[in-house]
Amino acid sequence: MQLMIISAVTGGITDLSFHAIGYTWQIINCFLTASYSLTLRRVMDTAKQVTKSGNLDEFSMVLLNNTLSLPLGILLILLFNEMDYLSRTPLLQLPAFWLVTTFSGLLGLAISFTSMWFLHQTSATTYSLVGSLNKIPLSVAGIFLFHVSTSLENSASILFGLLAGVFFARAKMQDKSQTRS
Repeated sequence: MQLMIISAVTGGITDLSFHAIGYTWQIINCFLTASYSLTLRRVMDTAKQVTKSGNLDEFSMVLLNNTLSLPLGILLILLFNEMDYLSRTPLLQLPAFWLVTTFSGLLGLAISFTSMWFLHQTSATTYSLVGSLNKIPLSVAGIFLFHVSTSLENSASILFGLLAGVFFARAKMQDKSQTRS
């Protein structure tokens, strides 16, 4: 945990500016993401107990997750009058729009299935940490692809993030081996 915090602080030192609203949104995002994964895990465990078979597959969990998100989606569509915009936009006439939209939906479905499988196999803590650690390869790829000059702080942030992931994985493996014996 401390290594993740050190990684975040060393990465944040290189920010060009501090904007309270941006950081507030980021903090809210972190709390909501963690709350979502913990709540989803609790719902998964509860749903397993109330089903006849006592087991939910990934398809059932994806269906449950997407069904639970429908009321909020419908509320936002009505609140921001999206139906009016959709009825007037010429994008709906373009076949490329439908192709990209269909591909995006299938990709989202695949991500949802893999997320549910991963959360089903691990704990909510591991799920959240892996979600955070996936930013490291993205950061490294961004540095190379966009020819970003690196600093000691950027490199330290990536290094501490990697170390945090390694130590967490090692601790999980030791914990698992101790529970087996």
